[in-house]
Amino acid sequence: MRLHRLDITAFGPFGGTQKVDFDALSAAGLFLLHGPTGAGKTSVLDAVCYALYGAVPGARQSGQGTTLRSDHAAPGTRTEVRLELTVARRRLEITRQPPWERAKKRGSGTTTDKAQTWLREYDSAARAWKDLSRSHQEIGEEITQLLGMSREQFCQVVLLPQGDFARFLRADAEARGKLLGRLFDTHRFAEAEKRLAERRRTTEAEVRNGDAELLADAHRMQQAAGDSLPLPDLAPGDPGLAEAVLGWAAVARSTARERLAVARCARTAAESARAAAVRALEDVRELARLQRRFAEARERAALLEQRADAHREAQARMERARKAEAVAPALDLRESAEAEHRRAADAEARVRARLPETYADAGAAGLASAARRAAEELGGLQSARRAERRLGELLAERAEMDRQERDDEEVLQDAEGWLAEWEETRAALQERIDSAQEAATRAEQLAVQREPARKRLKAARERDRLAQDTEAAQARALASRERALKAHERWLDLKEQRLKGIAAELAAGLVDGEPCAVCGATDHPAPARKAAGHVDREAEERALAAHRRAEEERAEDERRLASVREALAAAIAEAGDAPTGELAAQADELERLHSAARAGASRLHPAQEELRRAEQERERRSAARQEAALRVAARVSRREGLERERAALEEELGRARGDAVSVAARAAQLERRAALLTEAADAARAAEDSAQRLKEADARLADAAFRAGFDTPGAAASALLDDTAHRELQRRLDAWQQEEAAVRAMLAEAGTAAAAQQPPADLPGAEQAAEAAARRLQAAVSAEDEAARRCAELDRLSARATASVRRLAPLRDEYDRVARLASLAAGTSAENERRMRLESYVLAARLEQVAAAATVRLQRMSSGRYTLVHSDDRSGRGRSGLGLHVVDAWTGRERDTATLSGGETFFASLALALGLADVVTDEAGGVRLDTLFIDEGFGSLDDQTLDEVLDVLDSLRERDRSVGIVSHVADLRRRIHAQLEVVKGRTGSLVRQRGVG
Repeated sequence: MRLHRLDITAFGPFGGTQKVDFDALSAAGLFLLHGPTGAGKTSVLDAVCYALYGAVPGARQSGQGTTLRSDHAAPGTRTEVRLELTVARRRLEITRQPPWERAKKRGSGTTTDKAQTWLREYDSAARAWKDLSRSHQEIGEEITQLLGMSREQFCQVVLLPQGDFARFLRADAEARGKLLGRLFDTHRFAEAEKRLAERRRTTEAEVRNGDAELLADAHRMQQAAGDSLPLPDLAPGDPGLAEAVLGWAAVARSTARERLAVARCARTAAESARAAAVRALEDVRELARLQRRFAEARERAALLEQRADAHREAQARMERARKAEAVAPALDLRESAEAEHRRAADAEARVRARLPETYADAGAAGLASAARRAAEELGGLQSARRAERRLGELLAERAEMDRQERDDEEVLQDAEGWLAEWEETRAALQERIDSAQEAATRAEQLAVQREPARKRLKAARERDRLAQDTEAAQARALASRERALKAHERWLDLKEQRLKGIAAELAAGLVDGEPCAVCGATDHPAPARKAAGHVDREAEERALAAHRRAEEERAEDERRLASVREALAAAIAEAGDAPTGELAAQADELERLHSAARAGASRLHPAQEELRRAEQERERRSAARQEAALRVAARVSRREGLERERAALEEELGRARGDAVSVAARAAQLERRAALLTEAADAARAAEDSAQRLKEADARLADAAFRAGFDTPGAAASALLDDTAHRELQRRLDAWQQEEAAVRAMLAEAGTAAAAQQPPADLPGAEQAAEAAARRLQAAVSAEDEAARRCAELDRLSARATASVRRLAPLRDEYDRVARLASLAAGTSAENERRMRLESYVLAARLEQVAAAATVRLQRMSSGRYTLVHSDDRSGRGRSGLGLHVVDAWTGRERDTATLSGGETFFASLALALGLADVVTDEAGGVRLDTLFIDEGFGSLDDQTLDEVLDVLDSLRERDRSVGIVSHVADLRRRIHAQLEVVKGRTGSLVRQRGVG
């Protein structure tokens, strides 16, 4: 990095614009920046730092930059710093303006303008400056990337503050660590220490949680084992917890299995005892059963002896019943004959009760003869029946004639009345027809006028609508033309911007060793870079596509506008200039008149139809009147013939019905008499036949009873049993025989008889013994189940604990590794003998590099007497790693840098600053620092030492560096010819350059 020019306006103590030509100052290699105290020497360095990073060093930075403005500046002059420099073979110009509170251009009061920043690059080919960016963030990132240093590093490396390094020499390890940490950016190593510590805490918590779960399983196993074994006295996280728990679980499982074996033996003994008790109970129950069986047999035998007489009587009754079964058919026959005789006698009595008294004593033959006589008399009434039916027909016909006469009379009266009004009705209907015909003629005329009016109204409405559409289409066409114009301008602007930045776009495709597509060179020393807001090909193509779409939309909108205008002209030609409302009123009036005419015309056909129906009705009523008159004349002659035939029939019927109401009544009377007499004759004959059959049945019954051994038929009947009584008696006899056989068999059983000879069985005692054995077995089974459950639960929990231990093993290993690494990184491990933290270790390496680089210049400044060395010894109880000692070649002793004198401290700190600059430069990627500033400290040196220090600084020119010394020592103004003097005054400070060409 080389500074070329610095322009300062209204900055710090400088009220106006001051220019510093670093190229002229750097030509001598060594230049002096001097001036009175408070003149603004440090402000020149602040301006350089502000131009690069937008902030001044250290505590001088305050607020947002508003304190940087000079109090001597004119109200209208804005604070500005412009720096021109070369870095990474690129010549840049940075301009920064801090926020500025100025008077409002209109009205009273003040307003604040925002801070502004510009970055430009000099194009050697075009010999012109080109803008790169105006973004604070982009410019800051670009400068930091090019320099490879933060603001803090730049202030320590380029603006060498001697006071800070003097304090660095006398500081303790902690203070040195803070300064080196800022310079070398070692916070990532501190972050690594923090991450390791967090990881150690996390894994330790996970291990403790796992141990807590393991102890919880151990407590569950203790509960399952019966709380007989005490648990190991360990807490989560204690070493050996897993092994102790697993060992305790093994002992608990062994004890539980021993208890299970004892419980199984006890169960086997209890099962044997219960089986013996069950067998003894079964034997006692069998003895008691046999004894009860024998006693029951004796009781049943005694009961049979008591009922022996009844059994013999039942046997005799069954024998009589078997004999009576031979008489049963004769008894059934006699009962059937007797029942038949009773039915016949009852039927005869009922029929005779309905006969007249004259036939009360008549026999069957007499009754049959009377029935024949009644049937003969009934046959003589057939002719009278026919006459009676004819008389009824005559009366019905006469009634029908009367009804027809009344109907014809009504027809004649109705026809006469309707025909009397015919002429008036016909005239009214003809008038309606004429009126409807006139309305139809008017409707045809109005229809011819209505259609043109409709078309004209439709054209007028279309004209109004197209007028609105034309206005909208004109607006759309105008808007689309504006959009197309803007899209075209946008495309042209982007195309121009792309052409301006095409070099950066082409440079993006350059490859080292391959020819450039523009110039053909294979070496690309300074390829162009894309500026902020660079327009690429894709953005240009999108703009072009947007321009084409806008043109297409404009053409489409103009085409639509022409089409709408053409349609509007056609509508105006058809509708004319008449208002739409007036045309609508005319069309509505024509429509109303046409509708009224059509409504009147629609009544023509109904009126014609009604007239046609009226004429048909007149013809029908005239014909009906004539027909009714003819029917009346025909009925007069018919009525006379019917009257003569009725008189003859009534005379014949009077003779035939006698005292009856009618011939039919007389015939019904004779029919009932003949039927009753016939029924009585049949009943009399049936009674006589049934009496004869009953007599024959009595004879057969008496003979059958004698042969069966009964004295009378009644005795045989009483001995006979019905089916139910016979089955019941047979059941009783069979039950007696079965009971007798069963008792005899039971008494004959040897086992039963032998059991009866033994003492009575003690069944309650045997049952109590069996129940006691069952309870003992149940207790043994429960104990075995409990022991088995405990074993299973212990096995399950032990397997779970073993799995937990296995699962925790990798986590324990990880915790051990992480804890060891965290302790090493934190410097608390016993293995870390010097108790150096990781960040301190890295900083110690950097400090060792800085001491080595500083020693090269310190030996020249001290004529080979002093050497800076890094020390990693511990200081008291603190940690080691950042110690810094000086070796005195004259005494051969190594001592602390805090023991150096004021002059020795100055050139030691200067050497340290220069060495630090070299190391930080290498750390920053090897960016060459061609301009350095050294601030104060030269007044503490004697002449010889000052000459040696200046020789060292002058040697920096050998590598094309320029060094600016900031000091107010008068002797330096004599020794250094190139000077930048800062002169202070009441209106602000000024800068003057001396000893330059």
